[in-house]
Amino acid sequence: MPGLGRSAASGAAWLTAQKWVVRLSGLVTIAILARLVSPHEFGVVAAASAVVPFVLLLSDLGLSTYLVQADDPDQRTLSTGFWFSIAAAFVLSGLLYAFVPVMVGLLNVPDAAPVLRVLLLSVPVVVAASVPTALLRRRMAFRRLAVQGTIGAGLAQVVAIVIALLGGGAWALVGQAITTSLVTTTLAWFAASWSPSWSFSGHEFGAMARFGYKVVAVELVAVLRSWAETVIITVSLGTTALGLLTIAQRLVQVAQELGGSAVAPVSVVVLAKVRDTPERLRQAYRRASSLTYGAVTPLLTYIAVAAPLVIPLLFGPQWTGSVAVTRGLAIAGVLTIGAFLDHGLFYAIGRPGRWFVYATITDAVTVGATALAVSRGLTAVAWAFVGVATAATLVRWALVSREIGTRYADLARSFGAVAVCALGSAASGLLVLVTMPGPIVVRAGVVGVVMVVVHVVLLRLVLPRTYADALELGPLPTRTRARLKRLSRLPV
Repeated sequence: MPGLGRSAASGAAWLTAQKWVVRLSGLVTIAILARLVSPHEFGVVAAASAVVPFVLLLSDLGLSTYLVQADDPDQRTLSTGFWFSIAAAFVLSGLLYAFVPVMVGLLNVPDAAPVLRVLLLSVPVVVAASVPTALLRRRMAFRRLAVQGTIGAGLAQVVAIVIALLGGGAWALVGQAITTSLVTTTLAWFAASWSPSWSFSGHEFGAMARFGYKVVAVELVAVLRSWAETVIITVSLGTTALGLLTIAQRLVQVAQELGGSAVAPVSVVVLAKVRDTPERLRQAYRRASSLTYGAVTPLLTYIAVAAPLVIPLLFGPQWTGSVAVTRGLAIAGVLTIGAFLDHGLFYAIGRPGRWFVYATITDAVTVGATALAVSRGLTAVAWAFVGVATAATLVRWALVSREIGTRYADLARSFGAVAVCALGSAASGLLVLVTMPGPIVVRAGVVGVVMVVVHVVLLRLVLPRTYADALELGPLPTRTRARLKRLSRLPV
């Protein structure tokens, strides 16, 4: 078990580092592409891309997840999963390829037809990596997976920038997606050193399908919600509005993943290990929750405050229409980051069905709110997300408190403490934003520095234990971390 623990810790570290590298370099790439690709073209690719996850999800059918957790899958089991996935990928993508004119007609985006056709052709390539990747995960070869992901993302970003510089427009984004698939799939096959045999077991497929449909159900709900939102916004506001929303969503997603990538994966493992000891489970959840909110809130709060500076600075003046929607999504992101941890909690304690019900209702309400708000514009849609996120958070606290045996007020108090830090740093940032003149780069930097300082001071006052935990987690030199830890023990 100690060896397993070391492997898990090392794997988490490698995957976290890979995510930081990929997301930060990806943000630079998006900043470059946003100056070369128009909001309309971003919207066209986003509309076409909304269809592809259906094919990927139904082709995999949760079989790759089954292979990761299965006791000892033999060659026949692995081959069964591979041949089903490949066959499903070709059949489903082929059917959708034939109905591309119908689908782009429903979206009212005729420009998306050639983009969707190319993306559908890449589906079998993506699905072909499922079994080799599952084998690498079983072997805990996280270092290889991290390196593969970094290489694939890096090459894809180069391809996208080159195509954009050559005037390729929307095809730069398509080229990025295709390159990522080709590179990561090829590297996974080489690393796994596995090849399928010409065998298929109906019995094994039945076992995989009975497990997989539970995994697919939750993911399918999320895909359906995303697709419905895309249709509503595209039909009502057009592809330019969808492009503006896409940039805002990517920026907020980067902030969420950079802040929470080091917390959520480790927390799920810990929660699963202590689930049979109620008090330890409650303590682990409280600590993970505070740390997750504490890690993500500063980034999202900065984006919400400094969006008028960050958006034109990163993406160019043509994207100023994303400012208001970015602010709304950043605020909603502070609330929804807790859902990632709670999702893992319900799976760790063996209650995936309850989370499925919660996720289904939440996503249905989100789609309904989008439909009601879209007539008032994109900003109204973003603030509708904030309203739904607030209500969903209140409901989620009730579910969590019941499952882990804690008081509802304790969960609310924990979030309230983080909210105090966020509000204090936001107030200081807004004050600098409205009073400080000067170049946009300088103002964005000063706003960020002031907000970080205020947030850290408030975190030290309000949540000293979370502050200490953050020092352990943060990517700081050992000597600097030791000094800060000594300071954290001093009375304030």
